[in-house]
Amino acid sequence: MKQVAILGSTGSIGKQCLSVVESLPGRFGVVALAAGGNLEELAGQIDRHKPELVSVGDAKKADELAVLLREKGISPLPAIHHGREGMLAVGTHSKADIVVSAAVGVVGLEATYEAVKLGRTVALSNKEVLVAAGELVMAAANKAGRELLPVDSEHNAVHQCLRGGTHGEVRRLVLTASGGPFRKTPLAALASVTPEQALAHPNWRMGNRITIDSATMMNKGFEVIEARWLFGMRPEQIEVVIHPQSTIHSMVEYVDGSVLAQLGPTDMRMPIQYALTYPERVASNDVALDWSKLKRLDFGKVSTRRFPCVRLAREAMKKGGAFPCALNAADEIAVAAFLERRLPFLGIPEVIERVLGRTPRVRFEKMDDVLTADAEARRMAREEVERLAVSAAAATT
Repeated sequence: MKQVAILGSTGSIGKQCLSVVESLPGRFGVVALAAGGNLEELAGQIDRHKPELVSVGDAKKADELAVLLREKGISPLPAIHHGREGMLAVGTHSKADIVVSAAVGVVGLEATYEAVKLGRTVALSNKEVLVAAGELVMAAANKAGRELLPVDSEHNAVHQCLRGGTHGEVRRLVLTASGGPFRKTPLAALASVTPEQALAHPNWRMGNRITIDSATMMNKGFEVIEARWLFGMRPEQIEVVIHPQSTIHSMVEYVDGSVLAQLGPTDMRMPIQYALTYPERVASNDVALDWSKLKRLDFGKVSTRRFPCVRLAREAMKKGGAFPCALNAADEIAVAAFLERRLPFLGIPEVIERVLGRTPRVRFEKMDDVLTADAEARRMAREEVERLAVSAAAATT
């Protein structure tokens, strides 16, 4: 039985990962869980899976969790950690065979990096790991002789399609994008988009940040950067196409003109199960593509005028160093400000572009360099959000 540790167990991917574990009894045990502040959800997970160790956001939450578990009569109590030390304890648990990196934001970056260095099998859902620190993380993976297994549906699809040929036979990777809720929205109307509209994704049910990133298509920009590191491709070998049905999750074109595509339902349990059970394929009764509903497959080009975040991501990738890290940090701050109604929708790419314009050219030598650059980019992003807010207020008076 393989033992699993999950960074971000109460988020969307973490919960679906545990659903997959429960659907395959006898194959997996859960040895460690890291969450933020959703203590009720975490308590239920502890009750069902009996992990040895758990981590929460801070010391106060750790005390509250201990009280909650006793009130619920949950026994035995796991070791309860918190903060950075807690995340590292979960990611480096000595009994963990597989570490699922699903924490949102850079909070899971260091723990994932340490798991990679230890030679753990890492099932990667957290985009920030490779966007912010791709060169360092992949160097550690290569040194440990381990492959990162992608959970994101697009990279998971590429991983499956690459089993059909060698690296040298690949002409290009084609990542598909739904286009989100604003694929056909008049450009002039984007200025007045509300958080509710942006959160109404037509195909996928995801967490708030990734749903907004889908609306701006920054998620696709991140995925281009991730694909470059995961699969060792040149930037010009990675293309993005709009595919509103989200049935084809990605494609690989080989030098002979053959194109392999991976199709599946819009259900994250499929790529999660693939990553957990790789290199096996295990039968699933929970997830299947409904062919009767598959009427057509449409494709279109990505407009960088409509989706400037895709352009910004490619520019950051080309510059390398601290720029992809700053891209991610600025996006996280800008998205949070938009959800809090402190920044308009079109302010998201504006804040990111301003932060990139202020970012120095720095090469990363160690993880502390990444964390320092991340913190500085967040500081600059907060300044730019405030500057835009002041400008908007002045314009209305």
